Amino acid sequence: MKIQFDCVFYFVSDLDRSVRFYIDVLGLRLQSRDSVARFDIDGVLLELVPSPPAGKSPQSGNARLCLLVENVEEALEELHGKGVAITPAQKKSKGVLGSFFDPDGNEICLWRYDR
Repeated sequence: MKIQFDCVFYFVSDLDRSVRFYIDVLGLRLQSRDSVARFDIDGVLLELVPSPPAGKSPQSGNARLCLLVENVEEALEELHGKGVAITPAQKKSKGVLGSFFDPDGNEICLWRYDR
């Protein structure tokens, strides 16, 4: 079996609202849109997929999108200034980690490696 990376995706309840968030708040460029929205983040495909109809819930999981930034604290402050829910930055063994949430509550992590 040969395995290749395809994408990371999040279920979203309102595709239009989520696309605006990822463009206006995060500054991502929309690559394409049909029944799903696709963004390219440094060669990684992020897809926003409409949630299944009521009664057909998606499988639960713990996947997260993690974005590399130069300064986690400054990035969190900027996002908070835009009305985005954030968590405080935390010092980890190899860097600094913080997170924020998209309109559907999907956690997105911000990471900076210690130099």
